[in-house]
Amino acid sequence: MAMRPSTLFGKPRLGMKLLLLGVPLALFVPWVSFLMLDEMARLSVQMQSNQQRLIAESIAISFSGGDDLFADLPVDIGSLAAGELSANGADSPMLLARPFQGDARPQLDGTAGDWGPAAQPTQFGAAGSDGSFALSLGTAGARLFAYLEITDDARVFRDPEVLRLDNADQLRIAYIAPNGDDGRIVVTLSEAGGATAYHMDEEWRFASVGLPERSVRGVVRETPGGYAVELAMPFSLLGSRQFFGISFVDVDDAQSRAIRASTNTQASSLAAYRSPDLLNHLQALGYSDMHIVVIDAEGRIRAEIGGVRTADRAGQDWQARALGWLASLQEALTTARSTFRDSLFGAAVVDTTPDDVRREIVATALAGEPIAAPRQVGDVETIIAGHPVRSTTGGVLGMVAVEQNIDDILFFQREAISRIALVTIASFFVMPLCLVAFAGRLAWRIRSLRRETVAATDDYGRLQATALKSGIDAGDEVGDLARSVSTMLNRLNQHNTFLRRMPRTLRHEINNPLNTLNTSLEHLAQEFEEVRESKYLDSAKRGVLRIGAIVQNLADAASLEDSLASEDLEALDIQALIESYVGNCQASHPGRRFVFRGVAGPVYVHAADYRIEQMLDKLIDNAVDFHRANSPIKVQLDVRRGDVHVVVANRGATLPTEAPELLFQSMVSRREPENNLHFGLGLYVVRVIAEQHGGSVHAANLVDGSGVAILVRLPLAPAPEDASSSTEENGAASPAARNGGAS
Repeated sequence: MAMRPSTLFGKPRLGMKLLLLGVPLALFVPWVSFLMLDEMARLSVQMQSNQQRLIAESIAISFSGGDDLFADLPVDIGSLAAGELSANGADSPMLLARPFQGDARPQLDGTAGDWGPAAQPTQFGAAGSDGSFALSLGTAGARLFAYLEITDDARVFRDPEVLRLDNADQLRIAYIAPNGDDGRIVVTLSEAGGATAYHMDEEWRFASVGLPERSVRGVVRETPGGYAVELAMPFSLLGSRQFFGISFVDVDDAQSRAIRASTNTQASSLAAYRSPDLLNHLQALGYSDMHIVVIDAEGRIRAEIGGVRTADRAGQDWQARALGWLASLQEALTTARSTFRDSLFGAAVVDTTPDDVRREIVATALAGEPIAAPRQVGDVETIIAGHPVRSTTGGVLGMVAVEQNIDDILFFQREAISRIALVTIASFFVMPLCLVAFAGRLAWRIRSLRRETVAATDDYGRLQATALKSGIDAGDEVGDLARSVSTMLNRLNQHNTFLRRMPRTLRHEINNPLNTLNTSLEHLAQEFEEVRESKYLDSAKRGVLRIGAIVQNLADAASLEDSLASEDLEALDIQALIESYVGNCQASHPGRRFVFRGVAGPVYVHAADYRIEQMLDKLIDNAVDFHRANSPIKVQLDVRRGDVHVVVANRGATLPTEAPELLFQSMVSRREPENNLHFGLGLYVVRVIAEQHGGSVHAANLVDGSGVAILVRLPLAPAPEDASSSTEENGAASPAARNGGAS
């Protein structure tokens, strides 16, 4: 059965109400926990911010008065022995790496359009000659950028099927590693525009390591005169001495792949605005778990150590995997994630997004004011504390920036949130199940009580039970309701018993004075002859008869069900009974025409014959009262699907369209109000007799709307053993009677 919309939306069930109440309660405790954790994280971040500010202040104080530490640019480490790097014996200029303006970081696209003032190339080799190149160097954060415009009249790219790397055009980078060893990197050029770096052996022929060096990245672009190559590499490869050389190896013959020439920067040192003394001083402080940067008054990085943690501390623990879908909720509350990849002035990934927080930190500290603020780039959140470094004269030499991520704080907060979220998820599964189980049990008890209460009365309002059985012993409110309903049913039963007995009592009490009154009226008529013809005496007699009829009808209706329940039923030929009854009706109702139509042969039902006649009396009386003058009253008997159908139809007033079955309830009548002898008990008696015999009764208007038909259904009974003899005895009379009745 389809559920009504009002049940789904307008009138929620008990279970839905409990769920609507339970969900806010289930969310309240986790939400309060989230708020408490968020406040704890804020306090922890504030404490870490104060700690970093004190560290920055202590470092700045150690540099105070060190004017000479900030006045040693450019750095000239000195030339190395000519044999350490491939050189052509000529004097080479110092390689100067200029910092990019502000927060600019070039995109690796093979062009120098985004280099700005840093694009000041130095020519190596005769300009325009085959194999020469112009080199520009720049710094951004902890990375060194290089842009080369190479002149080459015959491009030969690397053959990926050949392991040797010295048989194609290439760039060679020679440097001093942090451990003091010689470093060799070859950047191979491909026609697709990629540049791949490999660590090389001493002969510059094969890669010493099979995998490429991922920290060195580059892009190749073909130009009308050769190549344009843009590279990026970390300063960590060069060590503190920052000494390196770069050369272009030219191969023109694609068949022999022999090296034609090599043009290099010779034994050159790199001046990248870094101060070794400042770096050594910072390293001696031992803050390895922090990122510390020293910046001079011109905004140039002079020393830098440490870095923020980039590992994912959450790992692959089962909570993180199981609660991955809660990342959005955690992000809304914690504003950071577990992977940290950025740093204050450098990143593993080139990022050109402006950083207003960094500019504010640098500008405020160089203006002479200490400052600390959180900074977030992408998924990374750190705290930066800046403090000015003052000279002996009181001026600002530079600043010290101390950066540290808040991974520990966020890791603790994230783990706590994960545990709370796990409990919340479990509660979302357990609490609804408990609520649904409780609501289901409660609803089942209420529905059981409703079903038993509804079954306590039939469709006509008669009591079928005097007490309830389910829920009586329960000690809760449902049990109280069940006991109250049971008590109510018991009292209704007592009241109905009193009402059923009252008509018989009234008949006994009223009949005595009625008999006396009737006798007195007869004696009065005999004693006074002039009164015998008086209309008042006739009216008094009719009133006495009316009162007697009323009392008798009430008594019959009250005792009908009880008497029917105790009667013995027998197999009755209802065909012959109705045929005979209709014939008698023609004699007892002169001036009215009755038509009977039956079936061939006897039709048996289990019934009491005088009760069937009593039922027919009520049906015929009802048809006579409402039939149209000069129209026949038809009685028809049929057998259909194991039932006997008795139909009494008359032409006349029709039934109302609303609830015609109400006619079969007691005290319901459609007669005129002045008809005081009828109280709506006739059709009620018909219904009671039909139901007590296992049948039913229905009323409907005729198809053409000219009258009313009342249908009584009774179950068909098998013919008794002596039915054949009875049929033979009555066979001659029945057809004649049927023909006469139908005429």
